Amino acid sequence: MSLEVRPAAGPQELDAAIELRREVFVGEQGVSEADEFDGREEECVHVIAVDGGRVVGCCRLLPDGERVKLGRMVVAADRRREGIAAAMLAEADRQAAALGATLITLSAQTYVVSLYEQAGYEVTSGTFDEVGIEHVRMEKRLP
Repeated sequence: MSLEVRPAAGPQELDAAIELRREVFVGEQGVSEADEFDGREEECVHVIAVDGGRVVGCCRLLPDGERVKLGRMVVAADRRREGIAAAMLAEADRQAAALGATLITLSAQTYVVSLYEQAGYEVTSGTFDEVGIEHVRMEKRLP
């Protein structure tokens, strides 16, 4: 595996990341296009995982002062459980710190809470419904 995890470089990589999100969130999980694509892509730093020229994972960071909201984390179905999400979370930490953030927040689907906990996130809410899927809020303080 020649995995490279970094910010998206240009419109082609961003388009590939958006297509992966469409495949996973809209196709696999049944999230509506309107809920998934909120028109804020240009405000975000997009972290991608690329292997052999293929975008196999992505997430985005939406800056808000000293806080950054991490969202839209996906890994291609055929590449799950390889550590790609953990590598993207580590890169997200670096990118958030470079933006001057001291806190990262996110809404995690409940079935992946342990992934975020292993990366240093803590649950800060009870379970709630977001787009028909159970979530919890989580956050992580950056050094």
